[in-house]
Amino acid sequence: MEMPVVTSGGARIPAIGLGTWDLRGRTCARMVELALRLGYRHVDTAEMYDNEREVGEGLRASGIGRDDVFVTTKVWPDHLAAPQLERATRESLARLRLANVDLLLIHWPNPRIPLAETMAGLCRMKQAGLTRHVGISNFTVPLVEEAVRLATEPLVTNQIEWHPYIDQSKVIAACRRHGLAVTAYSPIAQGRAGNDAKLKRIGKHHRKTPAQVSLRFLVQEGAIVIPRTSRRARLEENMAIFDFELDPAEMDEIRALARRGGRVVDRSGAPDWD
Repeated sequence: MEMPVVTSGGARIPAIGLGTWDLRGRTCARMVELALRLGYRHVDTAEMYDNEREVGEGLRASGIGRDDVFVTTKVWPDHLAAPQLERATRESLARLRLANVDLLLIHWPNPRIPLAETMAGLCRMKQAGLTRHVGISNFTVPLVEEAVRLATEPLVTNQIEWHPYIDQSKVIAACRRHGLAVTAYSPIAQGRAGNDAKLKRIGKHHRKTPAQVSLRFLVQEGAIVIPRTSRRARLEENMAIFDFELDPAEMDEIRALARRGGRVVDRSGAPDWD
């Protein structure tokens, strides 16, 4: 089947992609190649992941044309001052062996560097042709508002932790007010969804796994999802979420799983979450 896409700011982003956090070396290259051969058309990496070189190798080995794959990478917060941002972007492209990426994101905000400087530098990367689109990641409501105000190019997404156990309604609403898509990382809560009794019950009704239910929930909520895996069977499973639909009662049941403290990804220096 044709891959559904989410449109935002002129970008057409495949609704599911391969997240590559913690994939290294030959495993990373092999999973990227295999994912693309299986029908994925979206790969997400980052400077911090230390695997851009292998992502590029997998892309080339797949035989899929460059223009058919949406490639995202991210700039680490230590490199958000304008000169460092350009240098980091060019180094990412050199590792990927690409002339440009489809989407360049600010990986995490850095309060020590003025956001005005960061956004100006990010937008210049698009104007210079080093990326086709730009966006943000791990931005809270106030930071989304400020970034949109400062940006001279459309911001197409805010990539955030989003799964059934976290309530992201405030930042999602802010993104939608400004026309940003939302990309969900850790969409199965780093495996937690696979053991959830409620998701198992709903999945049994649809002949799907709990992880597929979690991914389908997010897609129906309008998210782009980028699950990470190092197994072929899971690659295939994660793709098989477009042939069923959760009904409104099931969606409400899953929304009710969100709890305070449900976040699974955090780091020193993270912003004050909404």
